Amino acid sequence: MLLTIDIGNTNTVLGVFDGDQVIDHWRIATVPDRTADELAVVLHGLLGRSAAFDEKEIDGISLCSTVPSVLHEMREMCKRYYGRLATVIVEPGVKTGVPVRTDNPKEVGSDRIMNSLAAVHLYGGPAVVVDFGTSTNFDAVSARGEFVGGVLAPGIEISVDALSRRAAQLLKVELTKPPRVIGKNTVESLQSGIIYGFAAQVDGVARRMAHELSPADPDKVTIIATGGLAPLLLDEVSVIHAYEPWLTLIGLRLVYEKNSPLAEA
Repeated sequence: MLLTIDIGNTNTVLGVFDGDQVIDHWRIATVPDRTADELAVVLHGLLGRSAAFDEKEIDGISLCSTVPSVLHEMREMCKRYYGRLATVIVEPGVKTGVPVRTDNPKEVGSDRIMNSLAAVHLYGGPAVVVDFGTSTNFDAVSARGEFVGGVLAPGIEISVDALSRRAAQLLKVELTKPPRVIGKNTVESLQSGIIYGFAAQVDGVARRMAHELSPADPDKVTIIATGGLAPLLLDEVSVIHAYEPWLTLIGLRLVYEKNSPLAEA
């Protein structure tokens, strides 16, 4: 079994694969100043309480991170507590199978490469991946499976936090669909702006990207949603063809299979 770990700026998502199926998963807060020892305690606690498998059945780890400080401690944790396991960390030098066609490939987050890899594996190219996380990432994948660029926009929670800090009379509200577009009070109005405003953004940006990826036939482009906040908008966005909550983890599984001697054996 394979443990996959996607360390994002706000949340860390973990999943255990048995073959190509996720049999258990967790979402925890990313804490930049956690030490390797603290990470080991948290991880052992999660794995040890699973009813789907025994921790001793895990024989490999695959991880990526957009937070350098956490990646350093996670690397130390893997060496100290899981040294017997084959471990693949997505970083320069690791085979991903995704050519990066941007001005500076090193600045592209490893999670975006994992999403692109999984998107091509599951749906083929061309594709657009919309990842609803700390930022809303739009990743463009060519027909040949290349990462060719994308769009980065403030995420839903960032926008809500910024609005509540800058406007004295506007408080943070529950992220849920309001009963109507035209709000009858401040809470409804904020919820409407969040849900329908971001839905319109996704529709508009994804359509424009599809036209650039495939000018002759934009409908050939598969648009895939992922990320923890995606379910908020799925019913309101008209361009999404598929929703895959474990897209990044699937990419991590595929990279492990490309790089681990244990997997190749």
